[in-house]
Amino acid sequence: MTVLIVSGTGTEIGKTVVTSAIAAAAVAAGRSVAVLKPAQTGVDATEPGDAAEAVRLAGPTVTAVELARYPEPLAPDTAARRAGLPTVSPSAVAEAAGRLARSHDLVLVEGAGGLLVRFDEEGHTLADAARLLGAPVLVVAPAALGTLNSTTLTAEALRARELEAMGVVIGSWPAEPDLACRCNLADLPSSSGLPLLGAVPEASGSLSPESFRTAAPTWLSPALAGTWSPESFLTAWQP
Repeated sequence: MTVLIVSGTGTEIGKTVVTSAIAAAAVAAGRSVAVLKPAQTGVDATEPGDAAEAVRLAGPTVTAVELARYPEPLAPDTAARRAGLPTVSPSAVAEAAGRLARSHDLVLVEGAGGLLVRFDEEGHTLADAARLLGAPVLVVAPAALGTLNSTTLTAEALRARELEAMGVVIGSWPAEPDLACRCNLADLPSSSGLPLLGAVPEASGSLSPESFRTAAPTWLSPALAGTWSPESFLTAWQP
C-alpha cells in the first residue's frame, strides 16, 4: 500500500485526526509519509489547513500538499464556484498522489466531507480519484446512533464502483460511550461488511504533538502500523 484514500461518512467526524494518527504511526514505524489534501474548504489564505494540521500532530518529517483552497465551508464544487476559482479534477488528484508516491513510502489522500461529495462541475468525486489511483479507501465513521446506516451506504457505494474498501476507523470514540456507541462497535463490521481497524479517542487532536505521536499507534490496528486490537476493545466496551 503506497497510496491510501481517507474518506468518511460525512463531515466533522474526525478524518483529519485519523489521517494524522495514521501518519504518526507510519512515521514511528520508519516510513516516509505525505499527506495530500485535494480540496481544502472553510479556511482563508492565512489559516493552516488539514494537511498542515497533520504535520503539526504527526511530525515535521511529514510532507503536506494542498491542491486547492476555498474560503467557504461548502462542498468543493460549490465552494469553488462561489469563489470564482478552478475546481480540482480526479486526474489532478491522481497525478499529485502518484508524484508523491515516487518519493514517499505512504501517501494519505484526505477527502472533503463524505465519499461522494462533488469535486467539480462534472460531478466527479473522491471515488473517481481512488479509481484512477487503484488505491484502497479507508472509511472514517462516527460512533453514535445513525452510523450503521451511513457507514453501510458508504461501503455499498465503494463496492458498486468496484473500489477496495480497506476498513473502518471510528473517528472520535467518546470517553463515556452510550449504549448505541457500544453496540455499534460490534454491529459496524457486520452491517458494513468492513473490518474495524481502529478507534481514535475524542479530543485527541487537542493533545500535545508529542503525546499524540506516542499514543497514535495504540488507536490503530496492525494494518495501519498500530497495535490496537478490535477484540480487546470490543471486550472492554461490550454492552
